[in-house]
Amino acid sequence: MRETLSPGLYIVAGPIGNLSDLTPRAADILCRADVVAVEDTRVSAKLLRHAGSERPMVPYHDHSNEALRDRLVDRMAGEAVALLSDAGTPLISDPGFKLVRAARAAGRAIYTLPGPCAAIAALTLSGLPTDRFLFMGFLPHKAKGREDMLSEVAGVKATLIFYESGPRLGASLAAMTALLGDRDAAVSREISKAYEETRTATLSQLAARYADTAPKGEIVVVVGPPGEAPPASAEDADAALREALTRLPVGRAASEVAKATGLDRRTLYARAMELKG
Repeated sequence: MRETLSPGLYIVAGPIGNLSDLTPRAADILCRADVVAVEDTRVSAKLLRHAGSERPMVPYHDHSNEALRDRLVDRMAGEAVALLSDAGTPLISDPGFKLVRAARAAGRAIYTLPGPCAAIAALTLSGLPTDRFLFMGFLPHKAKGREDMLSEVAGVKATLIFYESGPRLGASLAAMTALLGDRDAAVSREISKAYEETRTATLSQLAARYADTAPKGEIVVVVGPPGEAPPASAEDADAALREALTRLPVGRAASEVAKATGLDRRTLYARAMELKG
């Protein structure tokens, strides 16, 4: 007979494709939880069968109401509630954030069972820098929202990770090219499944490839960080100094432009004196 689990919330990472990626610990929790909160009962039923679990399921998704969330939190006082999304780690562009927050506010015990995550898997496949990265989730459906989001992160010195669907991939890659610049990028789809594929190229090349072809499957787009900005030219420095001198004395104008451009302050000071004279 299996040992009873301690009451609380168990955040269970499931496979993103291959069912064999379910960890032994995750399978054990799914077999011993009092109830499993799932995004889609039809999808999760297959995973529970693979794990050998016959535990009851309750649907919990983005549109679940507050009353259901409260009932689950109440059950956590004396029962083990497992949270399972359709694929990968719950809360990563999947339901669960509000449930975890409510459970923590109620003082419930919370445990996480690490496992597959499409964003991290795609990052490792991309060959792009991994020291700093920013997960962006799905871009907005409307062009204006997509442009606004991309503009916000255009200057971030980090690798960017996006989730995307096949029908929207071409348009999203074109928007990325226009707003982020033609950076190195990777498109991964169907990770850990039979038709897994990762294509690497520049954003413009990938946009052209998928402009008229909507690939099938779950897709992750990974975009490399921006390159170093070219050094300011003498013309750029003069323009910046002329503008700064309309507001500031020579010394402060030189300091401001030096900070903005990375150019030598003493050289800028001498040039500012020439311009002032």
